[in-house]
Amino acid sequence: TAVGTPGRAAGEASGTGVVSRLTHQVEIARDSFAGLVMVSRSFLFTLAGAVLGLVALAPVLLLVVVPPLLAGLAVFAGTLRPLARRQRDFLVADEELAREVGTTVRALRDVAACGAQESVRRRVERRVTAERRAADALARWGVARALALGIGGRLPVVLLLVLTPWLLRHGVSAGALAGALTYLTQSLLPALQSLVHGLGGAGARLAVVIGRLREGAPDSGGPAPRTPTPDSRAPTPRTPSPRTPSGRPPRTPGPRTPSGPEVPALELRDVTFAYGPAAAPVLTGLDLTVPAGGRLAVVGPSGAGKSTLALLVAGLLHPSAGEIRLHGQPAVPGRLRTAEQLAGQRVLIPQESYVFTGSVRENLCCLLPQGSAPPPGAVLLDAVEAVGARALVRQFGGLDGWVDPVALSAGERQQLALARAYLSPAPLVVLDEASSHLDPAAEEVAEYAFIRRGGALVMIAHRISSALRAELILVLDGERTCCGTHAQLLECSALYRDLAAGWAPQSRV
Repeated sequence: TAVGTPGRAAGEASGTGVVSRLTHQVEIARDSFAGLVMVSRSFLFTLAGAVLGLVALAPVLLLVVVPPLLAGLAVFAGTLRPLARRQRDFLVADEELAREVGTTVRALRDVAACGAQESVRRRVERRVTAERRAADALARWGVARALALGIGGRLPVVLLLVLTPWLLRHGVSAGALAGALTYLTQSLLPALQSLVHGLGGAGARLAVVIGRLREGAPDSGGPAPRTPTPDSRAPTPRTPSPRTPSGRPPRTPGPRTPSGPEVPALELRDVTFAYGPAAAPVLTGLDLTVPAGGRLAVVGPSGAGKSTLALLVAGLLHPSAGEIRLHGQPAVPGRLRTAEQLAGQRVLIPQESYVFTGSVRENLCCLLPQGSAPPPGAVLLDAVEAVGARALVRQFGGLDGWVDPVALSAGERQQLALARAYLSPAPLVVLDEASSHLDPAAEEVAEYAFIRRGGALVMIAHRISSALRAELILVLDGERTCCGTHAQLLECSALYRDLAAGWAPQSRV
């Protein structure tokens, strides 16, 4: 089954993200250090004042107060290093969970289209479990901190009350005892509480931040990314031939067409869809057949339902009425095919292509069947060459170069996503304006690559030139739909004539 994953939860993007995190961590270190100095200074002055006051009242009182106070401070000092480690573990687990959730949310449409819900759920669940365990470990060391506070701050009060008869027999007046109790409860105990909470919280955070600053820039989960040119459009590749530079046809896993008698790759039977019970239907009674290996382009004005149709074919939406069939079988999970098996029969590349932090190789291979051996590098490079992304991959330093999604333009993300779909074994590819951020020449290269790839192709056309490269064209215009060849639609569809009239012919491969 071809199941896509949103990539591993590697670190956030570098560049401006690294600078932002470093600035934030420096601010945390500065604020924590300032708070630490204030808390420590306050405790030392309070401790000195309390000790001098006890000496003035009765020196023997120091025997009751100082030993448990020192013992409590020793216990607390012993917890600082492990507490800092647990605090670091918790922060790391929290960051990893945030990254995983952020990655998953950005890739929800891809995850659903590829049938990877269970795999992604397990990944997120592992991060949640790791954070819960880190929080539990941190809480256990919080108990040790409370124990230190009890020994150093509350035990002297208890001892003073318990030893009151003995102290009175040794010449300590009742007034001195009352004064000592006041020093302990009103000065020393609050100061010790502030010290324990301040050092245990701000101190642990300061230790974690300093450790990260000493290590350098926050780990991004891999080697430093090779940043491509941040142009708003992808570079215009040369018009390719159907062969690779070595003269061989592109070697890719290729679509896996279901065996048996040839059946249509896609069928829509009287499909109606609305985005709510009271909403007007976006599609009404649509009948459509795409033969195995056929190429269909979908055109129409904005809001006509083109992307809705793509989502229906991809299984991300379900028709309000009618039936969708993939390769002769209902496009719903059931006895014949599971959700993952259905996902393996189609791949959707949306307009806003999803690229995750990781290597180029990982981004290209994430739609290949789980458990399958990764294809050789030559196969990946052939696919990259076919869709016109070779120059982009070269800027990363090759297949093992690190991808920083933030540094990519929309067109560059689309090129990587197109190469990923080209490698997918799915026999049906749905391109929902998947080349809209490419210039016309680069778009032509990518679309001809999918024509040569084999399998069925459904293109939501951004330009009318894309429609001319298809065998059939579906025109969506509200309740009026027409399907036919370019010549047929010029005869029967006024909307299509208007769309075609504004098109200037481009060079063709």
